[in-house]
Amino acid sequence: MRGPVFTPADPGFAAEVAAFNLSTQHQPDVAFGALDAEDVSAAVRWAAERGMPVSVQSTGHGATNAIEGGLLISTRRMLELSIDPLERIARVGAGVRWKAVVELASTFGLMGLCGSTTDVGVVGYTLGGGLPIMGRKYGFASDHVIAFELVTSDGTHRRVTKDENPELFYLLRGGKGNLGIVTAMEFHLFPGSDLFAGGLYFDGEHAPAVLQQFSEWVPSLPQEASASLAFLRLPDMEMIPEPLRGKFVVHLRYAYQGDAAVATQLLEPMRRSAPFMMDGTGPLDSTQMDSIHQDPDQPVPVRERGFLLDRLDKGAKSAILRHFGPGVQSPVLMAEVRLLGGALAKSADGEDTVGARDAAFSFFMAGMAVPPLAELLPVVFDAVRDDLRDASSGGTFVNLHGHFVDAEDRERPWGPTVRERLRKAKAELDPKNMFSFGHVVGLPVIDQTVLLQDVVTAGGDAVLNN
Repeated sequence: MRGPVFTPADPGFAAEVAAFNLSTQHQPDVAFGALDAEDVSAAVRWAAERGMPVSVQSTGHGATNAIEGGLLISTRRMLELSIDPLERIARVGAGVRWKAVVELASTFGLMGLCGSTTDVGVVGYTLGGGLPIMGRKYGFASDHVIAFELVTSDGTHRRVTKDENPELFYLLRGGKGNLGIVTAMEFHLFPGSDLFAGGLYFDGEHAPAVLQQFSEWVPSLPQEASASLAFLRLPDMEMIPEPLRGKFVVHLRYAYQGDAAVATQLLEPMRRSAPFMMDGTGPLDSTQMDSIHQDPDQPVPVRERGFLLDRLDKGAKSAILRHFGPGVQSPVLMAEVRLLGGALAKSADGEDTVGARDAAFSFFMAGMAVPPLAELLPVVFDAVRDDLRDASSGGTFVNLHGHFVDAEDRERPWGPTVRERLRKAKAELDPKNMFSFGHVVGLPVIDQTVLLQDVVTAGGDAVLNN
């Protein structure tokens, strides 16, 4: 292996395993900084020889549950990036962030399907489905993958496409890290022109009126338009613009690709819903996507929880306002309702494992995981979920699931049929459950009666490895 190796006693270990979420403190036994796919294969074989579990991290975004023990393979040095502008295809290594893709693609008038922040890794985001800013027009990022390059638990390097490995291709698009380590990926790009996007900020006292108008407005939006509404209790910090600093505000996020006059007309009902404090909407370059949601660009300690909604009816709106409306003292920094539907509702290239196809909205909460708020957040999250249960689909979107509390919760992003297919593939490709960290399914439950019968048939010579 050519990349650097770290143990907990080595200088640089803490930096190598650090997550973007500062409340998540990974503690592997060994950390390895892979330089390429061959390094990943060698590291996985090394771990397999020692019966050691393996985890993987690139940018550290999405690290909600801490890694304990085993080998952590960091892919952040794997920065291969190329674009074929004629075919509109990008190829990225496992460490590439969306920002690099967006900037290079823009030189050809193209864009990738990035989400609310370009600081996240392209591969990890896409393995979870990838919910883009322009998702209602184009679908999930995973819908447009052409090929994955995957290292499985025996160190084998495979190319996975719709034609070469159709079952694996199906499972990797939304199946997260169940079946191995993706070292590279190829995917389609799209025209990056004619974007109109940004945000409207309303004083929190207008939250009921804005939420009501939002619920009436979104059913009429064409699939070229995307929108979300966030209830923000912003800290009094210099990084926050002065008019918003230390305030409770409601932030409408909006994006449209097409004629600017149409985009403006579509937005008008929300402009009239209440007096707004700031208007940041207008023509947007594809490299300015981060200005829409304005997610934090520095590591912070957070706790998160997300789930899916079938509807935003009277009961759901009342529940949201009870927890996040005017006059409420909440430890939740952000509560967001994001519109789904449109092209997100069906796969663009056959079946996949994305679990948010049928939902109408994503609901997501985040708070600062610092005392005493850290102890309050799980209680509030549970209460909000209970109050929104009637409007909930019962599922979650894996990239916005947040911290999982048990084995059942970590599998919640996938329905029963998908879980069984993931388990079957895991039994074949990862029979010793080496890749057991993060959102993964368990191995199939073994029928002990059959195993015992096999032992008897074999004269007692069989060895059971449970």
